[in-house]
Amino acid sequence: MLVLTLLSGRVGEVDLAKLWTGLPRFASYFYDILPRLRSETFIADLSEWFWNLDGWLALLLDTLLVAYVGTLAGAMAGFVLCFLASANLTRSAGVRFAARRALEFCRTVPEIVFALMFVYAFGFGPLPGVLAIAIHTAGALGKQFAEVVENVDMNPVEGMVASGANYGETIRFGVVPQVLSNFVSYSLLRFEINVRGATVLGFVGAGGIGKELISAIRQFYYADVSAILLIVIATVFLIDWLTELLRHRLLSLESGG
Repeated sequence: MLVLTLLSGRVGEVDLAKLWTGLPRFASYFYDILPRLRSETFIADLSEWFWNLDGWLALLLDTLLVAYVGTLAGAMAGFVLCFLASANLTRSAGVRFAARRALEFCRTVPEIVFALMFVYAFGFGPLPGVLAIAIHTAGALGKQFAEVVENVDMNPVEGMVASGANYGETIRFGVVPQVLSNFVSYSLLRFEINVRGATVLGFVGAGGIGKELISAIRQFYYADVSAILLIVIATVFLIDWLTELLRHRLLSLESGG
């Protein structure tokens, strides 16, 4: 482990001296973007800091919708492919191979690469972001869903097959009731990740508040940068908290609590 760590540091040209000298500049940037809030004019300074709050919230809503639609579409695609990729449900090695390679391709290519391709094809706007998130989410959730499916109790499945149920009926009544809560839990977790991802995709023109953030960074609008970052961070914290509550509720229902 030590040898590999040293080799990776050498290949990556890690310079501890440069890192140490650069840390103060890194910290000074965050100091520069913070506004000067004075006690005697606090309300006025705060209003000036969030001067475009309505516009930023509208863009933030676009980002949330991009993440939501992309997560929903990706989860639906992953739901379909996960059964084909599961060894305990799909006997055909060729079908399993094709489904697993498709999922690997979707989750291996970074979202931002997909977004750049779709921006080139469809132009700027939310559509490239939705498509990029949907494809990557399909690959990530499809893999997780398949692992859940491969660990289900096969007795209900065998009972369905013995009673003459077809493949679709077996999945619907023998597998889905066992895995649905886990599927929803993983999807909620992925939505958290995709909200942050949708913000970054805005950097390449995929819509949302990310486009406004990168514009403020490039034009050195320091106060705008900190205001937008604060709004995004607060939103992500709120979503993380709400989805965590939902996930715990689902897990407690599944365990009978």
